[in-house]
Amino acid sequence: MCAPDKPLTEPACTSLCSKSHELVLKKSAGMVNIVTPTAGTQTTDLRLVYDRYIRYLFLASAVLMSVIVLSIIFFMGQQGLQTFLEVSPIEFFLSTKWDPLDEKFGAGSFIVGSVYAAILAVVFGAPLGLAGAVFMAKIAPKRVRDIMRPANDLYVAIPSVVYGYLGLTVLVPFLRDELKLGMGFGLFAAGLILGIMILPTVISISEDALRSVPSSLEEASIALGATRWQTIWRVLIPTAMPGIMTAVILAMARAIGETMAVQMVIGNTPLLANSLFSPTATLTSEIVVEMGNAPFNTAYGNSLFLMALVLLIMSLLLIIVIRGLIRKGEAL
Repeated sequence: MCAPDKPLTEPACTSLCSKSHELVLKKSAGMVNIVTPTAGTQTTDLRLVYDRYIRYLFLASAVLMSVIVLSIIFFMGQQGLQTFLEVSPIEFFLSTKWDPLDEKFGAGSFIVGSVYAAILAVVFGAPLGLAGAVFMAKIAPKRVRDIMRPANDLYVAIPSVVYGYLGLTVLVPFLRDELKLGMGFGLFAAGLILGIMILPTVISISEDALRSVPSSLEEASIALGATRWQTIWRVLIPTAMPGIMTAVILAMARAIGETMAVQMVIGNTPLLANSLFSPTATLTSEIVVEMGNAPFNTAYGNSLFLMALVLLIMSLLLIIVIRGLIRKGEAL
C-alpha cells in the first residue's frame, strides 16, 4: 500500500502508511470515527465536566436555600394562621389589648411600635449616614478615607447587645435624670439607638452610589459655574438617589428586625405609646419577652408565630421595594 508511483521520502511514506492503516482499521471495524484523544482534548473534556458539576452544585444550593426559606414561611404561616381560629383578624391587627391571661391577643400596639421605631431610626440615621457618605466619597482626602472605611466596616461588627447596653446605662439615665423626659424608656431611645446602628449600612451603600455617578456630570456642573456644594446637592445626590433610597430602605429593614437593642431600651410595655418618651413594645421585643411563657399549639403561642409572620412580610415588602429601586436605577 505504501508504494507510490513517484519516490517519496521516508517520513512522507511513513505518514501515508499510517493514514492508510488507520483507514483500513476504521473500515474493518465498521466504525466512522476512531480518534485517539490528545492532551488538549482531555483537558477540554475535564473542563466541561467540571463546569457541569459546578452548575449542578449552584443549582442544588439555590434549590436548598429556596426550600429552607419556603419551609420557614410555611411553618410560621401554618402555626400563626391558627391564631384566627380563636382570635379574629380585626382584634389581632387593630386591638391594642394584650393580656394572655385574659385571652386577649391584640398586636396593634406592637405593629405600630415597630413601624414608629423604624421611622425614627431613619430620621436619626439617614441624614448622618448620607453626610458621612458624601464626605467619604467626595471630600475626604485619600488618607482619611483609607482610615474611615475600615472603621465603618468594624462599626458593623459591633454586637447589637453592646448598643443596647450603652443605651440602657447611658442614654436612658440621661433622658430620665438630665432632661427629665419621663422614665427614659420609649420610642425615642429605641429610635436613637437604631439610628446609630444603621449608620454603617447607609454610609457604605450611599458611598458606592455616589461613586457610581459618572465623573463627566460633576465636571460639566463645575464647568458651568456651579460650586462644589451646588454640584453635590443638585447633581450628585439626585443622580445617586435610587442607590441612596436603597440604602435607607435596607437600613429600615434592619431596624424593623432588630431585637436585643430595642428590647433593652423601649420599656417592653404592651401599650400603645402616647408620646415618644412613654414605654411601649415592638414585635421583636414582645416575642423575646413572651416566648418563654407561651405554650406551643395554643392561641398564646400561635399569636407569637403570627407576629413573626407579620414581621417577615414587612421585611419582604421592603426587599421588593429595594429591588424596584435597583431596577429603576439600572434603567436610568
